[in-house]
Amino acid sequence: MRALSLGLKRLVVLTASVLVVSVAYYFYAYLTYAPVKENETFLAEIGEAFGEVGLWLLCFIYLRTALKLLLGKGAIARRLLPDYSLPVNLRPLDRIIPLLDRTHIYVGMVAVVVILLHIGLADIPMQILFFPAVLALVIWQGLFGLFITWRYTPAQIRKFSYLVHAQLLTGIMIGVFAYFGHLLID
Repeated sequence: MRALSLGLKRLVVLTASVLVVSVAYYFYAYLTYAPVKENETFLAEIGEAFGEVGLWLLCFIYLRTALKLLLGKGAIARRLLPDYSLPVNLRPLDRIIPLLDRTHIYVGMVAVVVILLHIGLADIPMQILFFPAVLALVIWQGLFGLFITWRYTPAQIRKFSYLVHAQLLTGIMIGVFAYFGHLLID
């Protein structure tokens, strides 16, 4: 069995750390805060629908990352899996990646807007720290994604934006924090 690459080791350690801290905070918040009453208003119901759409949009966005890792394509695959070669021929999937690359920008913009609408309409309690963290991370991803695509962005900021926006750990944190936060309010 081959040893894990340094990038993959770091990702596993950071993911485990985020998970441990999240579980600890989950139990703290569960024992400290009063149960959150569900608000059954028309806007809250619309906000919940936006949340489900946002979840599917994030799944679509991270499907692209998963496919690139599976196929060994892109900078993230070279960083996390430097010696990886695909054991079977999955050439039809190679044709899907350019489509996912072209739509990533648009799906990402829609995902940011939909998630912000979900947070705003669903009356999410911001005293539970998972939710401000998700809000900050979604805005973070959206801003740096904008800096990558905006043609008036200076080259130095664009280069920094690529490094910051392409962090898989940010997506993992969004997922973990949103999951535990929703456990607390459901």
